[in-house]
Amino acid sequence: MSPSTSPRFFSEREVACHCTKESCWVLLGTRVYDVTAFLRMHPGGEALILRRSGKDVSGEMEGPPHRHSDNARRWMEQYYIGELARDSGANDEAQTLRERRKGSEQTDGQTSEKKVKEEDEDSPFNRCSSVDLDKDLVDWRKPLAWQVGHLGEKYDAWVHQPVDRPIRLFGNPLLEASTKTSWYWVPVVWLPIVFYLSWHCYTTLSEGTTRIVLSSDFSIPIHKYIFPMLFLIGWFLWSFIEYCIHRFVFHMKPPAHNYYLIMLHFLLHGQHHKSPFDGSRLVFPPGLASLVVGSFYIILRNTLPDILGICVFVGGLCGYVVYDMIHYYLHYGSPKRGSYMYSLKAYHVKHHFEHQRSGFGITTTFWDHPFKTVIPDEKF
Repeated sequence: MSPSTSPRFFSEREVACHCTKESCWVLLGTRVYDVTAFLRMHPGGEALILRRSGKDVSGEMEGPPHRHSDNARRWMEQYYIGELARDSGANDEAQTLRERRKGSEQTDGQTSEKKVKEEDEDSPFNRCSSVDLDKDLVDWRKPLAWQVGHLGEKYDAWVHQPVDRPIRLFGNPLLEASTKTSWYWVPVVWLPIVFYLSWHCYTTLSEGTTRIVLSSDFSIPIHKYIFPMLFLIGWFLWSFIEYCIHRFVFHMKPPAHNYYLIMLHFLLHGQHHKSPFDGSRLVFPPGLASLVVGSFYIILRNTLPDILGICVFVGGLCGYVVYDMIHYYLHYGSPKRGSYMYSLKAYHVKHHFEHQRSGFGITTTFWDHPFKTVIPDEKF
């Protein structure tokens, strides 16, 4: 709701009627919020909000057991729709305001229609929560890639204040489309390679000719049953690479004076933190991912002898596919309460909203422990 728009008023009965997945409202004091679009995103699951639908959630916001962060509160304001009218006088006022609004809409119908025509009707921005265009540090009506570098010292704070709307990075349609990827393209592109290389490694090892030569007169035969172990070593190695890339590359803090490093950071990962529920940018585009995958392959082929490098590589590649799928699910899935994925979703959402300098593990929190970047445990 625009700050310049007079708030709508709702009776307690009206608010209480919106208690389903199709329409879920909550109260924060006397402020009314339509959180229907947020149900699937909530780290505690849909049921947690639905049990409190139509009621005041001020106590839950403050905790215990979980006190919501400033970013979470700022995020909630995107779903604000009006105020609670507690007495009959207020109800009369609400009715009067609604009648005035209808009259105003009819009077300004032609003007609104003209404005809509001037905008891109197919723009996804029209279906998302609004950003205060007058106060924000960037112009959301223009591509953001070329703007963020000018934010300087303000960039780090700005990029870690998430909003619920998609981001347009480039003005060129083809360039913009190249930055977006539907989740299913990850398994479609990479799983056939995983299956083929797994078959190739197993059949090669089955020939019984693979040996690790330690000296001119001593070598160790590699049996085909060693393949699963090599595969898991590659998967485990990927989990470490995943952690390192996320922490040291994606969460580097670019110098405030360096326009290009800020822009690069925003393209790589900053845009994801600014708009964490933009479904078109939750997985790596195959073209960009192929650079990392290719580097991983070359290093292993030149480090390990013969077919062993490919065996480890295919395990790592499979780990990458699982990583991207889990990351997508952590943002859009609704895992069962008490499950591993439930705790992982809560962990990752806290990374986005409150602990941006810790919690770098996605598929596992294992590496956060030795590197001391574990997010403190909280119950939802």
